Amino acid sequence: MYHWYHYAIAIIGSAIAGGINTLAGNGSAITLPILMEVLGLPETVANATNRVGIFTQNIASTFSYYKNGKLDVARSWLQILLIVSGAIVGVVAATVISNEGFAQVFRYLMVVMLLLVLVKPSRWLREQKAERPLPLWLNIPMLLGLGFYGGFIQMGFGVFFLAVMVLGAGFNFLNSNVLKSAVILIYTAIVLAIFHYKGLIDWKIGALMALGQTTGGFLAAEFAVKYPNSGKWAYRILIAVIIVAIFRLFGVL
Repeated sequence: MYHWYHYAIAIIGSAIAGGINTLAGNGSAITLPILMEVLGLPETVANATNRVGIFTQNIASTFSYYKNGKLDVARSWLQILLIVSGAIVGVVAATVISNEGFAQVFRYLMVVMLLLVLVKPSRWLREQKAERPLPLWLNIPMLLGLGFYGGFIQMGFGVFFLAVMVLGAGFNFLNSNVLKSAVILIYTAIVLAIFHYKGLIDWKIGALMALGQTTGGFLAAEFAVKYPNSGKWAYRILIAVIIVAIFRLFGVL
């Protein structure tokens, strides 16, 4: 049985997660513990239900980017196609395989990610696309793997997406965040359909979390496109999110 404070924690926590997801990533490090530890959902149901808020949040943030003239899907169709293809395989795997082992690998990946983010910040804060991104034959497996990860577990996807797009594909930070919202929106629609078919979504709780995440995602996207220094703030938030995630995953927090 839920009490008023359960709902308060869910809405406030999901709103913060929605903002973090839009500006950086890994907001699921907040929403998944709420779903499992506060609301008492089993791990697999929490993983599926978490996607409801992620979907509505990215509707809001993608709309904000679009109306402010920041979204150009036509220029990024290949990246979207590869990631969505990988995500479909990943969500099918998530319906039949426990994600516990994968989550164990995740904490070490986050340590590597922190090192990548801290080394040469100029790569993350540049205004224009890099002149020499990694060759396509390297980007293709990275994008497919990225999609698989997003479909499988989602948590941390935004962080890994930004790393692949900024360091691999050569996008700047803002454009990477814009594309991230559109990509997650597209593949999460497919992921939700599959999870719903498998009966793994608690739609009532998902709708509650979606309320907070959508609000947080929209406000964060508005901030990102209207303030010149938003890229620097997003970069700092990204570093903070990764550090907190590492502490949590290694049992420090």
